[in-house]
Amino acid sequence: MNAGLLADFSRITPALNVITDHERLRPFETDAFISHRAVPMCAILPEDETQVAAILASCSARGVPVVTRGAGTGISGGAIPSEDGVLLVLTRMNHIGKVDHQARTATVGPGVRNLAVSDAAAAHNLFYAPDPSSQLICSIGGNVAENSGGVHCLKYGLTTHNVLQVRLVLSGGESMTLGSRALDAAGYDLMAVVTGSEGMLGLVTEVVVKLTPVPEHVETLLAAFPSVTDAANAVGRIIGAGVVPAALEMMDKMVIEACEKFMSAGFPLDAEALLLIELDGVREEVADQLVRVEQVLNDCHAQEIRRAKSDAEREKLWKARKGAFAALATIRPDYYTIDGTIPRRCLPDVLARYTQLAEEYRMLVANVFHAGDGNLHPCIFYDATVPGEMERSEELGGKMLEICVEVGGTITGEHGVGVEKLRQMCVQFREAELATFHAIKAAFDPAGILNPGKGVPSLKRCAEWGGMHVREGKMPRADIPRF
Repeated sequence: MNAGLLADFSRITPALNVITDHERLRPFETDAFISHRAVPMCAILPEDETQVAAILASCSARGVPVVTRGAGTGISGGAIPSEDGVLLVLTRMNHIGKVDHQARTATVGPGVRNLAVSDAAAAHNLFYAPDPSSQLICSIGGNVAENSGGVHCLKYGLTTHNVLQVRLVLSGGESMTLGSRALDAAGYDLMAVVTGSEGMLGLVTEVVVKLTPVPEHVETLLAAFPSVTDAANAVGRIIGAGVVPAALEMMDKMVIEACEKFMSAGFPLDAEALLLIELDGVREEVADQLVRVEQVLNDCHAQEIRRAKSDAEREKLWKARKGAFAALATIRPDYYTIDGTIPRRCLPDVLARYTQLAEEYRMLVANVFHAGDGNLHPCIFYDATVPGEMERSEELGGKMLEICVEVGGTITGEHGVGVEKLRQMCVQFREAELATFHAIKAAFDPAGILNPGKGVPSLKRCAEWGGMHVREGKMPRADIPRF
């Protein structure tokens, strides 16, 4: 441990907030992307923005890397520490400030849990819309870093659509306010740049989030289908019918069976795929949408359409959906989840190609995802006790992400790039685009100490990897194979 740095930290924050013992540091060696691990030089738990600024100024002056961590639920490796660096853990900055029901905003610290925001706003009949599956434990700061979504992001948007203002501390210790509590702010939209930047540009110390009125009426449907293709076709046709559901989720037979075994969710076991559809708004609007959606589902050969009869039944359905990833562990204990996004119209074709790839790799793949916005989360099962199996699962996942790019999509919808998708960044972006990303990083973090090696690969690494650029469904040369 750097003695000078430790002396600085002892002046900034109580000794109890600085962890240097190797065994106490072990819990921080990875996030939910468990295939990569590193024990940091030290971890420090600041309690306010003043401490954060002083810590960063000290690290910047000494050229020490800094990685930020929230609840550690990220699954792309964005919070994996540097062995020669400091891990800044923001869980103690968990204050909930003013909930302004007239402005429909809440001011919160980065360590506040996602669900706690809605709990705090419930008394005013308001809620915070982005609801990732990990909302019980994930933090708002992490949500901003990864631009998290959730099952209701189709209608209500991702984190970037629900954050009005952030306080940001730069690597040199300078603080700034980005965005505005008003509807717009002057100048460049730097808050949008910071949202989803994975801790590479600055540390968020306070967030003003937008709150949404609890809808007057809600209807939740379960629709079962005899094939994945029928369910996938229904997704686009629902949107085409002029209905934007609050949520439109899909799961295949493997997920259905896992959820039923794990939670007794009441899912139909004879279905190959099912959709969970939530409609909300004023009662008359929802009634009209319900008629149109049920017509689409019937036209797409739904074998069963079931309406939740009570709030309890609706909550049970969503509890099963959000618990699906835990349920999948009943099939095999080891699986790798990826995150790519495609245009809705491509769902049937892309899911078929995923099945083909899985067969080629002789690996099981389960699908549960945000169908309405085309955000796919294939779960690739492997056996960690077999040498090379984990690496094969990551290779298969990489090819699935490249398909997303090929059809006009992107390599991440809400999980971020981290260390997981650096190779695929070389596929999605050209040299000029990557150079621009690096220029933005240098403008915010001239010392280059914030989350180094994450998010954006160097041009040298792309050249070494031989990254190929796919545009408009075409490879750069006709003689390059599609896979």
